[in-house]
Amino acid sequence: MAVPYEVTGRRSQKARTRAALVAATRALLGEGMIPTVEEAASAADISRTTAYRYFPNQRALLSAVRPEIERSSLLPDPAPADPTARLDLVMTECVRISLDWEPELRTALRLSLEPEHAEMPVLRGGRAIGWIEDALAPLRPTRPDIDTKRLAMAIRSATGIESLIWLVDVAGLSRDEAADVLRRNAQALLAHALCSDPDVVTPRD
Repeated sequence: MAVPYEVTGRRSQKARTRAALVAATRALLGEGMIPTVEEAASAADISRTTAYRYFPNQRALLSAVRPEIERSSLLPDPAPADPTARLDLVMTECVRISLDWEPELRTALRLSLEPEHAEMPVLRGGRAIGWIEDALAPLRPTRPDIDTKRLAMAIRSATGIESLIWLVDVAGLSRDEAADVLRRNAQALLAHALCSDPDVVTPRD
């Protein structure tokens, strides 16, 4: 089995080189580019030959800058029992993540819409629905008639990076204003589910 280049000799120096390439890639993404390995190397003042030792292609480079968020929950410990309060905490953190990683998430969305990039990796792990379901967990024993999975999907559809981009780019809101709208969207969908026929709000198959 081949030994990865980065784990052999001078590991600290190699870690710094990799970090420089990733930082350069993030900066270029922030400028609206989808950088190649050569472009990232140039921005980081690293030779192309060296850069290719770390990232053999653009796909590997872009994969390296995706958010790596391994937390299974965004709630504090202890978490409140009220679903409304729990959802507000989760959505505040979800929106922060979207804003912090906006250039990378914009790139992921752009790539997903381009057939020639069909093999490109998703730059985000898609954990938001699980985090939202976690916020809604107290509804399972108290409102078993509500399909929390479907409700979480509905909330995600109205609060994700796609909605953020529309609010900022098309509606012309500031990012703070857009963030407030996204959080309110989540609460409105939850409130509607709680006061309406759940089979209408979150239809089952």
